[in-house]
Amino acid sequence: MDSTGKEREAVQLMAEAEKRVKGSHSFLRGLFGGNTRVEEACEMYTRAANMFKIAKNWSAAGNAFCQAAKLHMQLQSKHDSATSFVDAGNAYKKADPQEAINCLNAAIDIYTDMGRFTIAAKHHITIAEIYEAELVDIEKAIAHYEQAADYYKGEESNRQVIFISTNKCLLKVAAYAAQLEQYQKAIEIYEQVGTNTMDNPLLKYSAKEYFFKAALCHFIVDELNAKLALEKYEEMFPAFTDSRECKLLKKLLEAHEEQNCEAYTEAVKEFDSISRLDQWLTTMLLRIKKSIQGEGDGDLK
Repeated sequence: MDSTGKEREAVQLMAEAEKRVKGSHSFLRGLFGGNTRVEEACEMYTRAANMFKIAKNWSAAGNAFCQAAKLHMQLQSKHDSATSFVDAGNAYKKADPQEAINCLNAAIDIYTDMGRFTIAAKHHITIAEIYEAELVDIEKAIAHYEQAADYYKGEESNRQVIFISTNKCLLKVAAYAAQLEQYQKAIEIYEQVGTNTMDNPLLKYSAKEYFFKAALCHFIVDELNAKLALEKYEEMFPAFTDSRECKLLKKLLEAHEEQNCEAYTEAVKEFDSISRLDQWLTTMLLRIKKSIQGEGDGDLK
């Protein structure tokens, strides 16, 4: 059957499901088998949703999954309701980002009520990603990454996966906080993640990156703070001293102190030739460079 045929069949199933729901409300049906008709309607809405997906009618699929979710809740089936809201959110993501967020929030409410905080955290991350990519609302993205991190932290388990997931959320918050010039918030997170990571045998190599980013945030605010922070990080994590990041920071601090724009640019170019600078690092390094007198064209290369 082609997609048009699937869509037609889905519409018929929706109409049949609606009849089942209305029939379940009658007095006699309520006494004899009302729930059975609601269960049948749930199944029909779900089948219709999958047919709409095949036809790539994402809004209709999202709506059908939503109808199923509401009926599952009526039947006191919280897990099935949450699952259907997530399915609705995933369908709406392709057509209506705000509606996708509404459905995912509904699923999160159910999961948190059930004490399933790890799953709730994953859906907060999905919402954050929608705010990042589709709705471009960074403040709201930050709020959802923070909530996800809080839920991960609240888990009793010390499993490595929880540790990594928490850090990923916090690092997203730190990166955006720095971009929004909330440097103190970014510093606190980078230092926290760096400190937690440096004692982890599998992840300690990454700690130098987080201390480097914390130092850059310090540097943008105040050169002296950056020097003191650098000394602190070297003392806390001796392996940092031999890293290319630490050596770059020392060259940048020296160039900044001498107000030597060329030396600053040369140090960045040398680092970039081995480890390519990403957009975040480029932005931060440019902000520091702008505080050097006679910065030229404001480029790094």
